[in-house]
Amino acid sequence: MFSLDGLRVSGFTGFRRLLTLDTASVPTDGGVYVVLADPAVVSRFLPVSVGGHHKGKDPTVENSVLHSNWVDNCTIVYIGKANRLQSRLRQYRNFGQGKPVPHWGGRLIWQLENHADLIVCWRTTTEEPRQVEESMLAAFEIHYGRLPFANLSH
Repeated sequence: MFSLDGLRVSGFTGFRRLLTLDTASVPTDGGVYVVLADPAVVSRFLPVSVGGHHKGKDPTVENSVLHSNWVDNCTIVYIGKANRLQSRLRQYRNFGQGKPVPHWGGRLIWQLENHADLIVCWRTTTEEPRQVEESMLAAFEIHYGRLPFANLSH
């Protein structure tokens, strides 16, 4: 499930660049989403986040935090949930474009040097999105021994 093919087999669709995502193509249903990166090229970090300053708060974290959260040889950098995928992914994209929106979770991706190349995919669910996200995070943690790069807790 933690590879591109595994996500497709698990019912994920979309696979579009997050920063330029046309959210009209995203379902309005609840579900989960995954942010993907090429693990060979993304372990370089910007000194300052390109993310928006929501309520005046700077999303930048120390380089040591970025390095300690990095998961080697992994395509998945963030797993998120949404009651409405379309609006949540619009917020996340806008946050990465420097707009002050309330999407603090997953903010570490906006300090990746190649944040413009990140891909997002999603899967709608009839289950509670939070439960699906928790299940995915638990499985990830079992597989990799830690959470995805930008998931700071669950």
